[in-house]
Amino acid sequence: MFALQRAGITVVDGQQIFLNARAIKTGEEIGLLTQAASMVDAAYEKLYEFLRPGVRENEAVGLVSKVLYDLGSEYVEGVNAISGERCSPHPHVYSDRLIRPGDPAFFDILHSYQGYRTCYYRTFAVGSASSAQHDAYKRAREYMDRAIALVRPGATTADIVAVWPKAEEFGFANEEAAFALQYGHGVGLSIWEKPIFSRLVSFDHPEVLKEGMVFALETYWPSADGWGAARIEEEVVVTATGCQVITKFPAEDLLVAGQRYYAVGGPLPLERDSQSHLNTVDGRGGKI
Repeated sequence: MFALQRAGITVVDGQQIFLNARAIKTGEEIGLLTQAASMVDAAYEKLYEFLRPGVRENEAVGLVSKVLYDLGSEYVEGVNAISGERCSPHPHVYSDRLIRPGDPAFFDILHSYQGYRTCYYRTFAVGSASSAQHDAYKRAREYMDRAIALVRPGATTADIVAVWPKAEEFGFANEEAAFALQYGHGVGLSIWEKPIFSRLVSFDHPEVLKEGMVFALETYWPSADGWGAARIEEEVVVTATGCQVITKFPAEDLLVAGQRYYAVGGPLPLERDSQSHLNTVDGRGGKI
């Protein structure tokens, strides 16, 4: 670049031009993005069947990677596998942690099919879910659904992020500290493209949504017990009259994976505390 400048040739950054050109997808591109997402649907189906106490996070990553490669993925860029106490606050790498009864576990699957990417979170409870975990999931779902309801041509990224909570409402000092938890980003040849949705930047730099844009919206909420959390992510195509969600693995409520437990009195409820004594009146100190 400097050699060109010394030769009197003006060099400018062309990245923004290409990002702007890629913001609106062709029908063929939307088809490839949908196919990439459908492969992750299948990976989540196998993962849901596989999750149980004793499974390690890295085993889940291996399973997902195999499913995707078997279906024709050209590159599994990453599988975030987060469980138990690692959920809040959470890293973006997996570990060899053993999943335990009652654990929350969420995953983000990123892969490439013919160059087109996915970014696709789902959250599970293993065996059962505490009321705090279920409540966290419902909050994350609520913020997701409010955002999706606003997606249409002519709306802006500022309109979307306005329905998401402020950073201080879920335990962070400011929007910079909470960046990428309530978030959205274009998906295409890169995982993060235009438009960008964030309370940190979208109010000052709103982007207008247009038919043919494809982006991922992701929400997060920590559970009130200070231990778990929930994350949901949906990939959305802007249509002429609204939008279509192309990430199809069920997410309207918290899914419980693993074996159903049966006691003498019948099946244990799916919403229960992972500490058994807290599910009895005596264990709660006589509290009903």
